[in-house]
Amino acid sequence: MAATRKKKTEEPILISSEAQKRFHEALIKVTSDRERPTIGTLSEKTVHAVIKNYIEPNEDKQEIPIGAHIADIFTGDEIFEIQTQNLKRLNDKLDEFLAMYKVTVVHPVIRRKKIYWIDPDSGEMTIPKKASPKTGSFESAIREVYGIRDHINNPNLRIRLVLIDIDEFRIKNGYGREGKKYGTWLDKVPTSIIDDKIFECPEDYLQLLPSELPEEFTVSDALAHGMKQDQASLIVSFLSKIGVIERIGKRGKAYLYRMKY
Repeated sequence: MAATRKKKTEEPILISSEAQKRFHEALIKVTSDRERPTIGTLSEKTVHAVIKNYIEPNEDKQEIPIGAHIADIFTGDEIFEIQTQNLKRLNDKLDEFLAMYKVTVVHPVIRRKKIYWIDPDSGEMTIPKKASPKTGSFESAIREVYGIRDHINNPNLRIRLVLIDIDEFRIKNGYGREGKKYGTWLDKVPTSIIDDKIFECPEDYLQLLPSELPEEFTVSDALAHGMKQDQASLIVSFLSKIGVIERIGKRGKAYLYRMKY
């Protein structure tokens, strides 16, 4: 008798229903007056706009001049900066903003995406059958957070990671038989919010390590408890840089680390 395949269970949405409602209100607000992405579309990218309105829907508090820069959101007491990628570009802004106000850097993390391809001649759009196999997580987002590591210990800084699913739109004007290789990217449109996590202080980042890790550990120990190789090495390096773990020697050929909190 043929073996039966287990039905894949849906991954849980970890955020509150109130936050989901606020996110979908922001999504409707941003996309209701926009047509689907077309060739030549020029506007504030949708992920950035949706997350900005999810954090603060009052437009009077958006795009506010502060010193030599423009803050995405300024509440009067706190600045919110939404950065979808290349967080290291924020370093100059953070140098100025953190000297005056509390700052929350909000980074949308794409958990899963579906890619829609648009024919440059007919405008016809291909509907994907399934999501891209590449997935993102809070752990993988540390590669971006690493770009502003020199500010992490500033008591005025918080990092807020917002885990979302998206639809991505591209033009089939690249190379290869179907024109998909290096095809022009148009936009990313959020479809749902999964989680929203705030890192208030450096020791909060210890939650990215497996809870079963002993106080003294190597990268191999992290791998043994389920971490991926590239993420384990990056996160351990990051935690060491911001001072919440310390290198205390070696175990065999591997560096040995100890948690300081």
